[in-house]
Parts: sequence; C-alpha cells; structure tokens
Amino acid sequence: MLCQISKFFGIFIYMYIDDHNPPHFHVWYEGDEATIDIANGRVTGTLSHRALRLVYEWLDLHKEELMENWRKLSNNEAAQKIEPLR
Repeated sequence: MLCQISKFFGIFIYMYIDDHNPPHFHVWYEGDEATIDIANGRVTGTLSHRALRLVYEWLDLHKEELMENWRKLSNNEAAQKIEPLR
C-alpha cells in the first residue's frame, strides 16, 4: 500500500507499507520517478537536477521523521505526514 508523505513544488513523496530495505522513499516529479535512500541520499532512478536539489534540502530537514515513518510502516502502523519544503 502506498502512503503519500509530503508534496511540495509539484514533487510527490511516497513510502510503501512493509517495503524492502534499505530505508528509502519514492519521489515522483513531472513523469520522472526515483527512490532515495534515507541514510545516504543515494538515488535510484531519474529526477531533474532542480527536483533532486529540492528533495535533498527536504531530506536534510526531515531525516529523523522519515526514519520514524519507515519504522511505523514496517510495523504496519500509520505514517505521519511530513511538512513540505517552503
């Protein structure tokens, strides 16, 4: 099951319930799709330079909240929305 975690500047951030390790989140922006490793920011997939810069800025602000959501979703608990980048 897919959970939208945040949305900002047309960038959609999602996590899946009981997804595979390592802890990561999914990003969709203008037809591009990527996964971002929470711990090290490693990208799998394609995102524009602009979108990636914004996602990294957001990740730096919310890494702990993302890890808590990963833990919750791994235990089939509800994830919390995370404040968008402004």
